[in-house]
Amino acid sequence: MTRHERMLGALTGQPVDRTPVWFMRQAGRYLPEYMEVRSRVSFLDLCHDPDLAVLVTLQPLDRFDLDAAIIFSDILTIPEAMGQEVQFIKGRGPVLPKPIRSRDDVRALKQPDVADALPVVPESLRRFIKARPDTPILGFAGAPWTLFCYMVEGSGSKNWENAKKMLWTDPEASQELLNRLADMVGDYLQTQVDAGALAVQMFDTWAGALSQEDFKRWALPAAQRALSRVKGAPRLYFTKDSSPFLHLLKSTGADAVGLDWRVDIPMAREILGDMPIQGNLDPIALYAPPEEVARRTRAILKQAGPVGHVFNLGHGVTPNTPIEGVHAMVEAVRSYRHDEA
Repeated sequence: MTRHERMLGALTGQPVDRTPVWFMRQAGRYLPEYMEVRSRVSFLDLCHDPDLAVLVTLQPLDRFDLDAAIIFSDILTIPEAMGQEVQFIKGRGPVLPKPIRSRDDVRALKQPDVADALPVVPESLRRFIKARPDTPILGFAGAPWTLFCYMVEGSGSKNWENAKKMLWTDPEASQELLNRLADMVGDYLQTQVDAGALAVQMFDTWAGALSQEDFKRWALPAAQRALSRVKGAPRLYFTKDSSPFLHLLKSTGADAVGLDWRVDIPMAREILGDMPIQGNLDPIALYAPPEEVARRTRAILKQAGPVGHVFNLGHGVTPNTPIEGVHAMVEAVRSYRHDEA
Protein backbone atom coordinates (compact mmCIF):
# COMPACT_ATOMS: atom_id res chain seq x y z
CA MET A 1 0.00 0.00 0.00
CA THR A 2 1.08 3.59 -0.46
CA ARG A 3 1.44 5.75 2.65
CA HIS A 4 -1.69 7.66 1.62
CA GLU A 5 -3.71 4.45 1.27
CA ARG A 6 -2.38 3.10 4.57
CA MET A 7 -3.15 6.24 6.59
CA LEU A 8 -6.56 6.82 5.04
CA GLY A 9 -7.47 3.16 5.46
CA ALA A 10 -6.51 3.14 9.15
CA LEU A 11 -8.38 6.38 9.84
CA THR A 12 -11.55 5.07 8.19
CA GLY A 13 -11.52 1.56 9.65
CA GLN A 14 -10.45 -0.27 6.50
CA PRO A 15 -7.97 -3.18 6.36
CA VAL A 16 -4.36 -2.12 5.83
CA ASP A 17 -1.12 -4.01 5.18
CA ARG A 18 0.35 -2.81 8.48
CA THR A 19 -0.38 -0.21 11.15
CA PRO A 20 0.78 3.26 10.08
CA VAL A 21 2.89 5.40 12.41
CA TRP A 22 3.53 9.08 13.03
CA PHE A 23 3.86 10.90 16.35
CA MET A 24 2.89 14.20 17.90
CA ARG A 25 5.59 16.91 17.98
CA GLN A 26 7.69 14.76 15.65
CA ALA A 27 9.26 17.99 14.36
CA GLY A 28 10.80 19.73 17.34
CA ARG A 29 13.38 20.21 20.02
CA TYR A 30 14.61 16.62 20.37
CA LEU A 31 16.17 16.93 16.87
CA PRO A 32 19.54 18.71 16.59
CA GLU A 33 18.69 19.90 13.08
CA TYR A 34 15.57 21.60 14.42
CA MET A 35 17.60 23.30 17.15
CA GLU A 36 20.02 24.56 14.52
CA VAL A 37 17.13 26.28 12.72
CA ARG A 38 15.81 27.66 16.01
CA SER A 39 19.23 29.14 16.79
CA ARG A 40 18.64 31.50 13.86
CA VAL A 41 14.94 32.39 14.23
CA SER A 42 12.36 32.78 16.96
CA PHE A 43 9.61 30.23 17.42
CA LEU A 44 6.94 32.63 16.16
CA ASP A 45 9.06 33.54 13.14
CA LEU A 46 9.31 29.85 12.38
CA CYS A 47 5.53 29.49 12.59
CA HIS A 48 5.01 32.51 10.31
CA ASP A 49 7.40 31.46 7.52
CA PRO A 50 6.09 28.75 5.14
CA ASP A 51 9.57 27.84 3.86
CA LEU A 52 10.93 27.31 7.36
CA ALA A 53 7.77 25.52 8.49
CA VAL A 54 8.14 23.06 5.61
CA LEU A 55 11.86 22.65 6.31
CA VAL A 56 11.29 21.52 9.89
CA THR A 57 8.23 19.45 8.94
CA LEU A 58 10.50 17.45 6.63
CA GLN A 59 13.27 16.93 9.18
CA PRO A 60 11.82 13.89 11.01
CA LEU A 61 10.90 12.29 7.69
CA ASP A 62 14.57 12.37 6.72
CA ARG A 63 15.48 10.49 9.92
CA PHE A 64 12.57 8.06 10.39
CA ASP A 65 10.48 6.03 7.96
CA LEU A 66 7.15 7.54 8.97
CA ASP A 67 3.78 7.16 7.30
CA ALA A 68 2.72 10.80 7.69
CA ALA A 69 3.89 14.27 8.62
CA ILE A 70 2.03 16.92 10.58
CA ILE A 71 2.56 20.48 9.46
CA PHE A 72 4.66 22.61 11.79
CA SER A 73 2.77 25.42 13.49
CA ASP A 74 1.26 26.24 16.89
CA ILE A 75 -2.30 26.21 18.20
CA LEU A 76 -2.01 29.82 19.42
CA THR A 77 -1.99 31.26 15.92
CA ILE A 78 -5.77 31.58 16.27
CA PRO A 79 -5.73 33.86 19.34
CA GLU A 80 -3.03 35.86 17.57
CA ALA A 81 -5.23 36.21 14.49
CA MET A 82 -8.06 37.41 16.75
CA GLY A 83 -5.87 40.25 17.99
CA GLN A 84 -4.50 38.83 21.24
CA GLU A 85 -0.76 39.20 21.70
CA VAL A 86 1.11 35.89 22.06
CA GLN A 87 4.67 35.57 23.32
CA PHE A 88 6.87 32.53 23.84
CA ILE A 89 9.18 33.02 26.80
CA LYS A 90 12.02 30.61 27.51
CA GLY A 91 11.30 28.66 30.67
CA ARG A 92 7.64 29.73 30.73
CA GLY A 93 6.21 28.70 27.39
CA PRO A 94 3.33 30.66 25.85
CA VAL A 95 2.30 33.91 27.52
CA LEU A 96 -0.66 36.09 26.51
CA PRO A 97 0.03 39.37 28.33
CA LYS A 98 -3.54 40.67 28.12
CA PRO A 99 -5.80 37.76 29.06
CA ILE A 100 -9.52 37.75 28.39
CA ARG A 101 -11.38 38.34 31.64
CA SER A 102 -14.67 40.06 30.71
CA ARG A 103 -17.41 40.37 28.11
CA ASP A 104 -15.82 43.58 26.87
CA ASP A 105 -12.55 41.71 26.33
CA VAL A 106 -14.37 39.05 24.31
CA ARG A 107 -16.12 41.62 22.15
CA ALA A 108 -12.90 43.50 21.52
CA LEU A 109 -11.47 40.45 19.75
CA LYS A 110 -11.41 40.36 15.98
CA GLN A 111 -13.37 37.78 14.01
CA PRO A 112 -11.38 37.84 10.78
CA ASP A 113 -11.84 35.84 7.63
CA VAL A 114 -9.71 32.76 8.30
CA ALA A 115 -8.30 32.52 4.79
CA ASP A 116 -7.00 36.08 5.04
CA ALA A 117 -5.86 35.96 8.67
CA LEU A 118 -4.24 32.51 8.73
CA PRO A 119 -2.66 31.84 5.33
CA VAL A 120 0.66 30.35 6.47
CA VAL A 121 -0.37 26.78 7.28
CA PRO A 122 -2.40 26.23 4.08
CA GLU A 123 0.51 27.60 2.06
CA SER A 124 2.95 25.41 4.01
CA LEU A 125 0.76 22.39 3.28
CA ARG A 126 0.78 23.13 -0.44
CA ARG A 127 4.56 23.54 -0.45
CA PHE A 128 5.05 20.32 1.50
CA ILE A 129 2.85 18.36 -0.90
CA LYS A 130 4.87 19.67 -3.82
CA ALA A 131 8.15 18.74 -2.09
CA ARG A 132 7.09 15.31 -0.76
CA PRO A 133 4.02 14.10 -2.69
CA ASP A 134 4.43 10.48 -1.57
CA THR A 135 3.98 11.34 2.14
CA PRO A 136 0.57 12.30 3.52
CA ILE A 137 0.45 15.51 5.52
CA LEU A 138 -1.89 16.22 8.43
CA GLY A 139 -3.23 19.60 9.47
CA PHE A 140 -4.28 20.62 12.96
CA ALA A 141 -5.71 23.27 15.24
CA GLY A 142 -6.32 23.76 18.94
CA ALA A 143 -9.84 22.95 20.09
CA PRO A 144 -12.08 25.80 21.29
CA TRP A 145 -11.90 24.87 24.99
CA THR A 146 -8.11 24.53 25.00
CA LEU A 147 -7.71 27.88 23.23
CA PHE A 148 -10.17 29.40 25.72
CA CYS A 149 -7.91 28.15 28.53
CA TYR A 150 -4.84 29.95 27.21
CA MET A 151 -6.72 33.11 26.22
CA VAL A 152 -8.38 33.52 29.63
CA GLU A 153 -5.57 32.22 31.84
CA GLY A 154 -2.86 34.12 29.96
CA SER A 155 -0.36 31.23 30.17
CA GLY A 156 -0.15 27.56 30.95
CA SER A 157 -1.56 26.43 34.27
CA LYS A 158 -1.96 23.41 36.53
CA ASN A 159 -5.53 24.20 37.55
CA TRP A 160 -6.82 26.70 34.95
CA GLU A 161 -8.35 28.68 37.78
CA ASN A 162 -9.18 31.82 35.79
CA ALA A 163 -10.49 29.89 32.80
CA LYS A 164 -12.82 27.77 34.92
CA LYS A 165 -13.84 30.73 37.08
CA MET A 166 -15.00 32.65 34.00
CA LEU A 167 -17.41 29.81 33.18
CA TRP A 168 -19.18 30.48 36.47
CA THR A 169 -18.85 34.25 36.79
CA ASP A 170 -19.78 35.11 33.21
CA PRO A 171 -21.28 32.10 31.40
CA GLU A 172 -22.71 34.26 28.62
CA ALA A 173 -19.32 35.75 27.73
CA SER A 174 -17.73 32.32 28.04
CA GLN A 175 -20.26 30.85 25.63
CA GLU A 176 -19.75 33.71 23.20
CA LEU A 177 -15.99 33.19 23.21
CA LEU A 178 -16.29 29.42 22.78
CA ASN A 179 -18.71 29.87 19.88
CA ARG A 180 -16.42 32.35 18.16
CA LEU A 181 -13.44 30.08 18.65
CA ALA A 182 -15.36 27.07 17.34
CA ASP A 183 -16.19 28.88 14.12
CA MET A 184 -12.60 30.03 13.69
CA VAL A 185 -11.20 26.55 14.42
CA GLY A 186 -13.60 24.79 12.09
CA ASP A 187 -12.97 27.18 9.22
CA TYR A 188 -9.21 27.00 9.80
CA LEU A 189 -9.25 23.21 9.64
CA GLN A 190 -11.30 23.39 6.45
CA THR A 191 -8.71 25.65 4.80
CA GLN A 192 -6.15 22.96 5.60
CA VAL A 193 -8.28 20.22 4.06
CA ASP A 194 -8.75 22.42 1.00
CA ALA A 195 -4.96 22.85 0.81
CA GLY A 196 -4.47 19.10 0.62
CA ALA A 197 -4.24 17.76 4.19
CA LEU A 198 -5.10 14.05 4.21
CA ALA A 199 -6.67 14.48 7.67
CA VAL A 200 -6.87 17.11 10.40
CA GLN A 201 -6.45 16.75 14.15
CA MET A 202 -8.07 18.98 16.76
CA PHE A 203 -6.06 19.16 19.98
CA ASP A 204 -8.25 19.59 23.07
CA THR A 205 -5.29 19.11 25.37
CA TRP A 206 -6.89 20.62 28.46
CA ALA A 207 -10.39 19.13 28.22
CA GLY A 208 -9.21 16.56 30.74
CA ALA A 209 -9.02 19.33 33.34
CA LEU A 210 -12.83 19.50 33.34
CA SER A 211 -15.28 17.38 35.27
CA GLN A 212 -17.49 15.16 33.15
CA GLU A 213 -20.42 17.55 33.72
CA ASP A 214 -18.39 20.56 32.61
CA PHE A 215 -16.92 18.71 29.64
CA LYS A 216 -20.47 17.98 28.44
CA ARG A 217 -21.55 21.58 29.08
CA TRP A 218 -18.60 23.48 27.60
CA ALA A 219 -15.88 21.57 25.74
CA LEU A 220 -18.04 19.01 23.95
CA PRO A 221 -20.53 21.40 22.28
CA ALA A 222 -17.66 23.66 21.18
CA ALA A 223 -15.81 20.68 19.69
CA GLN A 224 -18.97 19.57 17.91
CA ARG A 225 -19.54 23.03 16.49
CA ALA A 226 -15.97 23.25 15.20
CA LEU A 227 -15.83 19.77 13.66
CA SER A 228 -19.25 20.16 12.02
CA ARG A 229 -17.71 22.85 9.79
CA VAL A 230 -15.06 20.45 8.39
CA LYS A 231 -15.78 18.27 5.36
CA GLY A 232 -13.78 16.18 2.95
CA ALA A 233 -11.18 14.48 5.17
CA PRO A 234 -11.01 12.42 8.38
CA ARG A 235 -11.25 14.50 11.55
CA LEU A 236 -9.33 13.42 14.67
CA TYR A 237 -10.03 14.59 18.20
CA PHE A 238 -7.39 14.31 20.92
CA THR A 239 -7.38 15.16 24.59
CA LYS A 240 -5.21 14.12 27.49
CA ASP A 241 -6.88 12.39 30.45
CA SER A 242 -9.80 11.24 28.30
CA SER A 243 -10.76 8.10 30.25
CA PRO A 244 -13.78 9.74 31.95
CA PHE A 245 -15.06 10.97 28.57
CA LEU A 246 -14.53 7.90 26.37
CA HIS A 247 -18.26 7.22 26.10
CA LEU A 248 -18.79 10.81 24.88
CA LEU A 249 -16.08 10.97 22.23
CA LYS A 250 -18.17 9.57 19.41
CA SER A 251 -20.53 12.50 19.85
CA THR A 252 -17.77 15.03 19.12
CA GLY A 253 -18.32 14.40 15.41
CA ALA A 254 -14.75 13.18 14.98
CA ASP A 255 -14.02 10.25 12.70
CA ALA A 256 -11.20 8.97 14.93
CA VAL A 257 -9.88 9.74 18.41
CA GLY A 258 -6.39 9.97 19.85
CA LEU A 259 -5.85 8.25 23.19
CA ASP A 260 -3.37 9.33 25.85
CA TRP A 261 -1.08 6.71 27.40
CA ARG A 262 -3.25 6.22 30.49
CA VAL A 263 -6.19 4.90 28.48
CA ASP A 264 -6.52 1.12 28.38
CA ILE A 265 -6.95 0.23 24.70
CA PRO A 266 -9.17 -2.86 25.22
CA MET A 267 -11.46 -0.73 27.42
CA ALA A 268 -11.48 2.01 24.76
CA ARG A 269 -12.34 -0.53 22.06
CA GLU A 270 -15.22 -1.85 24.19
CA ILE A 271 -16.63 1.66 24.65
CA LEU A 272 -15.89 3.13 21.21
CA GLY A 273 -16.72 0.05 19.17
CA ASP A 274 -15.36 0.24 15.64
CA MET A 275 -14.37 3.92 15.87
CA PRO A 276 -10.74 4.23 14.69
CA ILE A 277 -8.22 5.14 17.36
CA GLN A 278 -4.73 6.60 17.50
CA GLY A 279 -2.04 6.13 20.13
CA ASN A 280 -0.87 5.53 22.73
CA LEU A 281 2.72 4.91 23.91
CA ASP A 282 3.83 6.95 26.92
CA PRO A 283 6.27 9.54 25.48
CA ILE A 284 8.64 8.98 28.40
CA ALA A 285 8.85 5.28 27.52
CA LEU A 286 11.12 6.39 24.66
CA TYR A 287 13.84 6.88 27.29
CA ALA A 288 13.83 3.13 27.97
CA PRO A 289 16.36 0.76 26.36
CA PRO A 290 15.46 0.18 22.69
CA GLU A 291 14.38 -3.40 23.30
CA GLU A 292 11.92 -2.23 25.99
CA VAL A 293 10.58 0.49 23.67
CA ALA A 294 10.02 -2.16 21.01
CA ARG A 295 8.32 -4.51 23.48
CA ARG A 296 5.90 -1.83 24.66
CA THR A 297 5.21 -0.78 21.09
CA ARG A 298 4.36 -4.33 20.05
CA ALA A 299 2.09 -4.73 23.09
CA ILE A 300 0.05 -1.69 22.00
CA LEU A 301 -0.15 -2.96 18.43
CA LYS A 302 -1.42 -6.33 19.63
CA GLN A 303 -4.05 -4.73 21.87
CA ALA A 304 -5.26 -2.33 19.17
CA GLY A 305 -5.56 -4.97 16.47
CA PRO A 306 -5.08 -4.77 12.72
CA VAL A 307 -8.01 -2.50 11.79
CA GLY A 308 -8.74 1.11 12.71
CA HIS A 309 -5.50 1.98 14.47
CA VAL A 310 -2.78 4.57 13.82
CA PHE A 311 0.23 4.14 16.07
CA ASN A 312 1.26 7.29 17.91
CA LEU A 313 2.48 8.54 21.25
CA GLY A 314 -0.05 9.29 23.95
CA HIS A 315 1.12 12.92 23.88
CA GLY A 316 3.93 14.86 22.21
CA VAL A 317 7.56 13.76 22.18
CA THR A 318 9.53 15.61 24.86
CA PRO A 319 12.56 17.83 24.13
CA ASN A 320 15.26 15.55 25.57
CA THR A 321 13.96 12.30 24.09
CA PRO A 322 16.79 10.04 22.86
CA ILE A 323 16.65 9.59 19.11
CA GLU A 324 17.46 5.88 19.44
CA GLY A 325 14.19 5.44 21.36
CA VAL A 326 12.25 6.99 18.51
CA HIS A 327 14.03 4.73 16.01
CA ALA A 328 13.17 1.67 18.09
CA MET A 329 9.48 2.65 18.22
CA VAL A 330 9.18 3.38 14.50
CA GLU A 331 11.01 0.22 13.46
CA ALA A 332 8.92 -1.91 15.82
CA VAL A 333 5.74 -0.61 14.18
CA ARG A 334 7.07 -1.05 10.67
CA SER A 335 8.18 -4.63 11.27
CA TYR A 336 5.07 -5.78 13.14
CA ARG A 337 2.58 -7.98 11.32
CA HIS A 338 -0.68 -8.86 13.02
CA ASP A 339 -0.99 -12.18 11.19
CA GLU A 340 2.37 -13.27 12.60
CA ALA A 341 1.86 -12.07 16.18
